[in-house]
Amino acid sequence: MTTERGQRRWTARWRASAGWETCAVGPTLEVEASPLSHYKWRRLHLSTLEDRRTQLAAERPRRADAQRNRDKILNAAVRIFGEDGLDAHLERIAKEAGVGSGTLYRNFPTRESLIEAAYRNELAKLCDAAPALLATMPPREALRAWMGRFIDYATAKLGMADALRALVESGVNPYAQSHEMMLAALESLLDAGTTAGTIRSDITAADMFAALTGIALASGKPEQRSQAERLLDLTLDGLRVGD
Repeated sequence: MTTERGQRRWTARWRASAGWETCAVGPTLEVEASPLSHYKWRRLHLSTLEDRRTQLAAERPRRADAQRNRDKILNAAVRIFGEDGLDAHLERIAKEAGVGSGTLYRNFPTRESLIEAAYRNELAKLCDAAPALLATMPPREALRAWMGRFIDYATAKLGMADALRALVESGVNPYAQSHEMMLAALESLLDAGTTAGTIRSDITAADMFAALTGIALASGKPEQRSQAERLLDLTLDGLRVGD
């Protein structure tokens, strides 16, 4: 006796009949097709997949080249805006980056968009460095390396001060969430050091941010870098766990 469950069981089968194939799916639905239709569909499907793989393979180098060009433009922009201020010529930035003016304008249609992207790129490099450093060195050493990168970031920001000020006056806020992002990076470094027993547990990310900001303000110019490094070492010594 056939049970209700058996009656409702779905099946799928191909059967040949008078030069046609019938695909029976379930108890009520049957679809008839030419004997070659399934074969042709498979060929078309595989051909489409192969074409897509070829297209993606061709696009990867272009995307990689485009990203490299974008990175070179942003790095050049930080240097040139730092040297020439707001009046820096975009053509000089393109030349410094080794790209054509058209490439620069395709990526950054306006001066304002370039200034904002250059600053945000420096911020991203700083914050992304925290997990990368922790993955390759002990927490205390990772924190010290990150502190040096903070001074690099602050120096770049100082050099772009006029350009960033003009950007803010135009109604754009390039600093959105920057404070929170840096605090999160510092928090991860301090937590790792506390867990390892090499950094005091009573120091907060806000404490460290205030200390680093003070060092950057006092010794953030390129010619003051040796003093900044000494101050960073003193700050790190203050984080040592007491004997």
